[in-house]
Amino acid sequence: MADAPASAHLRLFIAVSIPEQVKAAIQATQGELRRVLPGSHIRWARAEQFHLTLKFLGDVAAGRLPALEQKTREVCARFAPFEMRAEGIGFFPERGLPRVLWTGVQDREGRLPELQRALNEATVDLSSEAPEAKFTGHITLARFKDIRRAEAEKLREAVAGLTERRFGDWTASVVEIVRSELSPAGATHTNIAALPLSGR
Repeated sequence: MADAPASAHLRLFIAVSIPEQVKAAIQATQGELRRVLPGSHIRWARAEQFHLTLKFLGDVAAGRLPALEQKTREVCARFAPFEMRAEGIGFFPERGLPRVLWTGVQDREGRLPELQRALNEATVDLSSEAPEAKFTGHITLARFKDIRRAEAEKLREAVAGLTERRFGDWTASVVEIVRSELSPAGATHTNIAALPLSGR
């Protein structure tokens, strides 16, 4: 991204990456659910799109990338690596017709929300997006468009037996700044910077 004009805008988010073995476990369960409801109105995330978003920044001027990286680095220096776990399947919203299918991500010490809040505060003047009202650690598996009630009920029945399925544990030691480029085939993600969680 160093050769991008300073006036250009990049669609960015800050995230924790997901290990390949955890992605594979999630993808296998995703495949089970795709067979239950293979409708074209469901947009399934690809494994390379699996990530834990801490802050969606929206469009950021390329010239502000150094400031974003510095502020993110400063926040990461205050936090030690987390022991993470991906488990369970759920929906947003919890009731009514679902818009998003996800798997949950939590850290054992409960410090993930603190990291997310600190990043929100540090990047408020760099982001075009309003802060999340409530942070819920998750990996998006699918998004729904015009799903019918009968289809939603069928999917909820399939998910009911997966609420406690565990996909894996890992140590998250790096926070990434990621560029998201949209196309008719879906989003393509490119890592711009990897910043270590270096606190103690």
